[in-house]
Order: sequence, then C-alpha cells, then structure tokens
Amino acid sequence: MSAATGTPVKSPHPPAASTGPHGPHDPAERERARARRRARLAEHVTGYGFLCAALIVFALFSWYPIARNVALAFQEVNFATGNSWVGLENFRRLADDPLTVTAWRNSALFTLYALLLGYAVPFVTAIVVNEFRHARAYFRVLVYLPVMLPPVVVALMWNWFYDPGPGLANELLRTLHLPTSAWIDSADTSLVSLVVVATWANMGTTTLIYLAALQTIPGELYEAAELDGANLWQRVRHVTIPQTRLVLLILMLLQIVATMQVFTEPFVMTGGGPDDSTVTVMLLIYRHAFVYDDFGTASALSLLLLIVLGLFSAAYLRLTRTRET
Repeated sequence: MSAATGTPVKSPHPPAASTGPHGPHDPAERERARARRRARLAEHVTGYGFLCAALIVFALFSWYPIARNVALAFQEVNFATGNSWVGLENFRRLADDPLTVTAWRNSALFTLYALLLGYAVPFVTAIVVNEFRHARAYFRVLVYLPVMLPPVVVALMWNWFYDPGPGLANELLRTLHLPTSAWIDSADTSLVSLVVVATWANMGTTTLIYLAALQTIPGELYEAAELDGANLWQRVRHVTIPQTRLVLLILMLLQIVATMQVFTEPFVMTGGGPDDSTVTVMLLIYRHAFVYDDFGTASALSLLLLIVLGLFSAAYLRLTRTRET
C-alpha cells in the first residue's frame, strides 16, 4: 500500500502457487505433476524392460550353458539313463590322453605364430592405408572384404590354393622357378599355413579398428615430427605406437583369446592332420563330444580352457594396468 495515497501497490511478479503438505493446491498443477510422474515411470519401465530382456537372453544363451558345462565336467553323461557324478574322473581321462598335451601345444604354437604374423600385419596395413591421400575408402573396403565371406567358404578356397598339385600357391612357385611345398599336407608347414588363412580371413576388422585409432592422433604431432626430420619409421615408433598403445594392448588380449579357440580352419582344412599336427583344444573338444560321444570329458576340457583363458586375461589386464599407472 502506498504511504502517500493509501492505495494498494500491485507486485510485478504473480504470487507463486500455494502448496500444501501433499503437493500444490491448484488442481491443474496437481494434474501436471501426476503426468510428469507417469511419464518418468513409463520411461523407467521401458528401460528396465529392455534391460531385463537382455539379461534373459544372456542368462539363457551364455550363463546357463556355462553353468551347465561346469556341472557336466564332473558327470558321466548318458542321455538314456541319466547323468551320474564321477568327480574328477573326466579330468583323469584327459591327463591320461597323450593327445591332450598335443592339442594344448598346437594351440599355443598357433597363438604364437598368429602374434608374430597376424598381430603385426593388420597394424602395418592400417598405417599404409592411412598414408593414402586418395581412394582410402576403396582400400578399407578391399581390406574388409574377406571378413564378409563365410569362414567355411574361406577354408575351402584356401584348400584349393594350398593343393600340392594344381594349387595356385605351387603354380606361382613353379612360375618363379622356386621349390614347391606340401603346405597343409606336411606336418612341418601345416600349422603355419593355417595361421596365414586365419590372418587373411580376420584381419579386416582389426585393420579398421587400427584405422579408427589412427584417425584420433592429432596431426600436429606428425607435423612436429616431420619438422624435426623424422622419417616414416621414426614417426611410427615415437608417435603412432605411443598414441595407440591402449588399442594395441586390448587387441593383443582379444587376439590371444580368439586364437587359442581356433576351430574352423583345422576342422575344415586338415581335420587335425597330418600326424595330429593341427589338432587344437577346440577340435579335441569337438572330437570328445561328437565323435567319441563323451560329453563329460569334452566339458572338462572346455572348463580347463575357460580357466586358463580367464586366468591369463586377469593377469594380462593386471600387468597392463600396472604399467599404465
């Protein structure tokens, strides 16, 4: 109220809606608050619904098979009369089987050869493709093309390529007046030949990941290195590798885990031969389960593979995390 005229003075701001202990008194405001609560509840229900669907799928197709495999590793599986618990008998059978040691040795050698060849080739390919100023997209498609082929088709195609008679590999060697090779028909070269196939078939995805990592490196670092007179190898050593260190470490772990589980190439191309030189752990698991009808021993070997890869992954992540910190 004005002191001079005695008339009330209107406030420039409208009074706030009065609220009580149970919310606003205004019915329209209460309705809007209820609508907001219903919208939030609908969003939460939708989100948790998608989450529950994903959890159900993982439980049915990942977690339950793993738990079931652990149980079968200690059982003698009989689909007619039912399973019976045998304790560590399945593991004793694996220990007494000389092919078990052979399979682990071949898998370890395959992984080692894949690291020497398959780990370096995609990185070098990514660096080369990244250096192109034109037609870079075309080379990305060209590198990724083998990944789009079915694995069995790739194996059969390379089977023809490695044919010791009219195969393309030996024909090329004859053209160059070089000695030919038996390739997958020789115990000395069969495992390395399979590594070449696996590298060619799977390097496309890894190369694209490396290319994406290379795109994140600031161009100023390369410009500074060039101003200092660094050549290509020095730029790769002092700029590219340090800047992509995390990606290199992660992909090395993924490659080791994947190559220790190699199955398609030895199964389709060599069947484990010659002289068991390409029998891997996964191929031996397949034999125990579907050739010998011994699902208990197959489950025991699967459990051992899971434990070995799990312990290795944990140790690898611990060591790399310690180095990063």
